[in-house]
Amino acid sequence: MKPMLDSNKQEYEKIITHNDFDGMVSASLCTWVLKIHKVTFAGPLAITRSQITITEKDVVCDLPYPVQCGLWFDHHEGNLQELALRKIDPKLIPGRFDLKPSCSRVVYDYFSEREELPLYFLKAVEEADVIDSFSYASIEDWRRETPGKIIDLTLKAPFQSAEDQASYMRNLVQQIRDRSIDEVSHLDFIQRRLRQYREEEGRMLRMIQDASYFIEQDGKKEVVVIDLTRYQRRPHLIKNLAFLIYPEALGVLEVYNLMDYQGVKSNHLGLSMSLSINGNRQGQSKNIGEIMRTLNIGDGHPGAAAGQVRCNSKQEMVRKKKEMLNQIFKLWSSQ
Repeated sequence: MKPMLDSNKQEYEKIITHNDFDGMVSASLCTWVLKIHKVTFAGPLAITRSQITITEKDVVCDLPYPVQCGLWFDHHEGNLQELALRKIDPKLIPGRFDLKPSCSRVVYDYFSEREELPLYFLKAVEEADVIDSFSYASIEDWRRETPGKIIDLTLKAPFQSAEDQASYMRNLVQQIRDRSIDEVSHLDFIQRRLRQYREEEGRMLRMIQDASYFIEQDGKKEVVVIDLTRYQRRPHLIKNLAFLIYPEALGVLEVYNLMDYQGVKSNHLGLSMSLSINGNRQGQSKNIGEIMRTLNIGDGHPGAAAGQVRCNSKQEMVRKKKEMLNQIFKLWSSQ
């Protein structure tokens, strides 16, 4: 019998978690164990820019370590390096950091060592491991709609508003907390979102086909570039769908313009990159997170990463975009 958590454990007020499937499962585990009902969703930049107030009564999952928090769970190598720069020992932070395929696995291991967890959580964590690390055996395996994949796809369809998205994700966290993901995947509100995603996927594939190319140096066509800088707003897109069009590619790089605080297109560039199923296979030595860190523009996993480049004019943006694509590919080729 495993020891129970200390009955006098600190009372936590809210969970701040990443707004993806791994973040949902991580938050569900925390809500079940810690009996927290308030959940906030965020991306990494919201944490690094201190856009969310976080106190010692909060639990942070699958995000960079903030100035302070009550518990921190994460698995991103870049966040570990960032702690080293801040001269913070992760072992002294309450919670756990571990280089696991998903943050859900880190959270599950931490709490399962302390008390018995419902068996249905294990299946959710196993799916989060695969989805978050994009470790599929084949394109057919990737496209197979498992319960976790169905739920993940519902998070990828566009939402009408930020409030609509947050409401949906809060409901999702509660459902994953209380039942198996197989049951969750069949719920009406999930199936409605799945139908919406399927309608969107055809549009996204057509847009990728229209906006993608390979740079001149990439003679073997290893990295698909999806260039969205001609659009006034970054279109809603799942860049990994490019691997349905270019199944032999090893990676995909999406480049787009960032929006300013008024929601207007800026000259600054955002870059988002990930490995394909072939690129993730054993024997491949590509590390996209390391590329972003070497260029000092961003961070991420070996298999997925993102960065930003500041540009003061449209002319500088055009020049830096070309330079950055060349530099990324040069580092890619050297790995």
